[in-house]
Amino acid sequence: MKLNSFYPVIQTEQVASTSAFYVEHFGFEIVFQSDWYVSLKASHDSTPFELAILNPHHETIPASFQTSVKGIILNFEVDDVNAEYERLIERAKLPLHLELRDEEFGQRHFITSDPSGVLIDVISIIPPSEAFSHQYQEEVWNASDSKVK
Repeated sequence: MKLNSFYPVIQTEQVASTSAFYVEHFGFEIVFQSDWYVSLKASHDSTPFELAILNPHHETIPASFQTSVKGIILNFEVDDVNAEYERLIERAKLPLHLELRDEEFGQRHFITSDPSGVLIDVISIIPPSEAFSHQYQEEVWNASDSKVK
């Protein structure tokens, strides 16, 4: 299969406020907008990212699946998680669900959420501990700042 695009679609009754949240705080732009569906796109550097917001009660959703989103986390990997913490938590006052911290598996991160309850994990990659560095399948930095495989 050759993919032309891949993006998550968040089912929520809060279509307008959820799409506005991603425009305001994460730099997405509206590509298509109706009262039941909003298509968003963000072009950071040369990589475009897409996200859609959909009312779960729209006729295109099978009846047994017409529920709002639950149990999903969107990861936003950034260069400077400390700056994003200051911007999103300290200045914008977004809800904080997990305080900024370092993880031994190679992340410095915090968790907030959007208006529909989707968790947002904002992450910067850091060197993993020696205990975790061997679990990576691609090249990463180990705790002593030297590359490992």
